[in-house]
Amino acid sequence: MKKSIVMAALFCGTLPLLAQTTAEQTLKEIYKLSLTKAKCYPWLDHLSNNIGSRLSASTGAEKAVLYTKAQLETLGVDKVYLQEVMVPKWVRGEKEVGYLQLGKQKITFPICALGGSVATPKSGLNASVIEVKSLEELAALGEAKVKGKIVFFNRPMNPEFVETFKAYSGCVDQRSSGAREAGKLGALAVIVRSMNLRMDDLPHTGATNYGDFSKDQRIPAAAISTNGAELLSKSLKSNPNATFYLKQSCQTFDDVLSYNVVAEMTGTEHPERIMVVGGHLDSWDLGDGSHDDGAGCVQSMEVLNIFKNIGYKPKNTLRVVLFMNEENGVRGGKEYENQSAKKGENHIFALESDAGGFSPRGFSIDGDEANFNQIKNWGTLFEPYLIHKFVKGSSGVDIGPLQSKKIVKVGLQPDSQRYFDHHHASNDTFDAVNKRELELGAAAMASLLYLVDQNGIVTQ
Repeated sequence: MKKSIVMAALFCGTLPLLAQTTAEQTLKEIYKLSLTKAKCYPWLDHLSNNIGSRLSASTGAEKAVLYTKAQLETLGVDKVYLQEVMVPKWVRGEKEVGYLQLGKQKITFPICALGGSVATPKSGLNASVIEVKSLEELAALGEAKVKGKIVFFNRPMNPEFVETFKAYSGCVDQRSSGAREAGKLGALAVIVRSMNLRMDDLPHTGATNYGDFSKDQRIPAAAISTNGAELLSKSLKSNPNATFYLKQSCQTFDDVLSYNVVAEMTGTEHPERIMVVGGHLDSWDLGDGSHDDGAGCVQSMEVLNIFKNIGYKPKNTLRVVLFMNEENGVRGGKEYENQSAKKGENHIFALESDAGGFSPRGFSIDGDEANFNQIKNWGTLFEPYLIHKFVKGSSGVDIGPLQSKKIVKVGLQPDSQRYFDHHHASNDTFDAVNKRELELGAAAMASLLYLVDQNGIVTQ
């Protein structure tokens, strides 16, 4: 009778009094350790300031693999190893140049090539500019009005959305698909307003996707800062016949061998059941990738450090994965799933941190109703730590490919108001990360993993 009551309580997400008390005590230990003896901040310091940017196939990415592997080995976990993955190699080249020609006057703009873009001719290109707000507006113009021009996508992130990722999702299609769609209509290049709610002079890069275009069909794609976008729009209205000069020298080379970094604590009761926690080790090349996603990597590593220091031995196998190549290909996430499928591994839970190292607010849960309710009903345990957001939604790009018979995927949700000030820009640097906020995120992740490990997921 007692067993059935406990199982019923676990199914609906509540805990018996004794289990509730134990959980409260353990979460208190987790937070205390994270806020007093964590290693995540000095780890991030080294990644950011000693290694720097970590674009796939770069020297920085290679150094980051070796450094994080070595640090994980110092924790004394059961396994630390590298998982091979072939990744794309794209190099930005010389600093980009962009200016508007107004007679004898030149107005220079802060620009940067979008990731994966092709170069302009060596001497650059010069053409008139047509401004659009959307892919739909571009399509309505047709080839006659677009051919031979530079298309300027100038749809800003919507400031009305409190959820800034919603604002990002509402306009990122012009960055990811703008060059492809403009190229179909004969445009010479595209300039895209940076995905940033703040007005500043920093262009934000990010991947552009040419689809199945052959190399000779691809057109250059660049981002312009938000202040630059406003000035360009205003200048074009006053001088519709002005021309824009663009020069960039980026290149794509053959794929290069790289690695996912994996560390593991073997489960004491169910070693065949795997829980994953991770972030992506690669970053864009303009800054040092402290928020995106050095923070998520060191927080995931910190989970192991916390469990080792409080003496917690998970029932299920806990695996930290630092994925390579999220930014421009998701090769690491796809290869991890590919290898797991070949081995017939059973993943029951995956947690990713890839939304910055800001104060944690909660979790976004990709799972069925029963598992969503179970996690949401643990909310009272998180209340003392100001974690209140338990919502249905996407988890993370790297854990997205993971498939198992029954798996729950979750994304850490930090406060997002400042995230896009730094996202993919040169100011995504270590000084923008607050030590305490980073540690609170690691504690929240360790706490959720502990609760899932203790109670399992709902399988029926």
